[in-house]
Amino acid sequence: MSNVQSPNVQSPNVQSPKAHYTSRSAARRSGLFAGLALSALVLGLGSLAHAATVEADKAGGRNPNALRICASNVEAPFSAADSTGFEDRIATVLAQAMGRKPVFVRTDQPGIYLVRDQLDKNNCDVVMGVDVGDDRLLTSKPYYRTGYVLVTKADRNITTGDWEDQSVKDQTRFAVRFYSPAETMLKRIGRFEDNAAYMYSLVNFKSRRNQWVQVPGDRIVTEVANGEADVGIAFAPEVARYVKSSSTPLRMTVISKDIDRPNDQPIPMHYDQAVGVRKNDPALRDEINAALDKAKVQIEQILTQEGIPLLDPNT
Repeated sequence: MSNVQSPNVQSPNVQSPKAHYTSRSAARRSGLFAGLALSALVLGLGSLAHAATVEADKAGGRNPNALRICASNVEAPFSAADSTGFEDRIATVLAQAMGRKPVFVRTDQPGIYLVRDQLDKNNCDVVMGVDVGDDRLLTSKPYYRTGYVLVTKADRNITTGDWEDQSVKDQTRFAVRFYSPAETMLKRIGRFEDNAAYMYSLVNFKSRRNQWVQVPGDRIVTEVANGEADVGIAFAPEVARYVKSSSTPLRMTVISKDIDRPNDQPIPMHYDQAVGVRKNDPALRDEINAALDKAKVQIEQILTQEGIPLLDPNT
C-alpha cells in the first residue's frame, strides 16, 4: 500500500491499516500502513473548524462516576448520533460494568480524528475499537477479534477465504474502501486499474486531496446485493450489519490469507480490538480490563447480534 500516492497531503495522526473507524480502525494498525497514511489520509485546515458536540459537560471526566467516551456522529455502524452504533452499545455496557455513567463526547468529524482532536485534548477519556498495541495509546486487553471478509451473493458459490483463489481473481468488479488492504489485494490480483473508475464512482468522483473521502460499509454491501459489484472486500464490522439485514441473500467469508510483502512483515487480515486511553492513564486502562471481564457475555451478545464473525479466542 505504500505505492498509493496522493500529492500534498498530511496524515491526521490516524490509527491503523484497517482504514475503518478511528478507523480507527482501520488499516489501522500500529504503523503497518504508515506510508499509506502519510500519502492518503488527509488533514485539511478546515477540519479544525469541526468542533465536538458534547452530550454532557466535559467536566464529567473529573467525576469518578462518569466515563467520558470519545465518539463520532458519522461512523455507522460503529458509532452514531443516536448511540445505535455497536461500539456505542459496548461502551455503555463497559461503563456500567465499571460502575460509572456513560457520557458520550461526540464530534461530527470522522472517527479517524478521535485520538488527535478529542482524546489527546482531554475532551474525553476512552476510544473504542482501536487495535491492540496502537502506539498512540495505552490499549486494554482485546474484547474481540475479527478480520477482513469477502462479501458475495450467496448464489455465486464463492466460498473460499483465499483472496488469491481463482474464483475471486476471475471476478470483474470489486467494491472496496480506499486506503485499505483491499486496495493492495486488487493490485496483487491485477484488478486495481480495471476497477479504478468504478471505485471513484462510489464517492461521486470526489478528489481525495485535503479531505477524508470514504466508501461507507452499507454502500459496499448494496453494490454487491444489486449486482453492481461481484465482490465486496471490507473489515467485517464495517459491513456485517448490512449483510445480515440484506433482502438479497449474501455470503460473508472471513479472509484467511494475509498479504505477503517482500522484505517486510505480512499485512494481517485478522485484528484484536481494544479500548484505548491516554498513555498517562494506566489506572483507567487497568479498571477497563477488569470491567471487560465482567461484561464479556454482554459484549459478545452485542457483537453476535451485529453479525460480526468472531475469531479465536472469542468464539
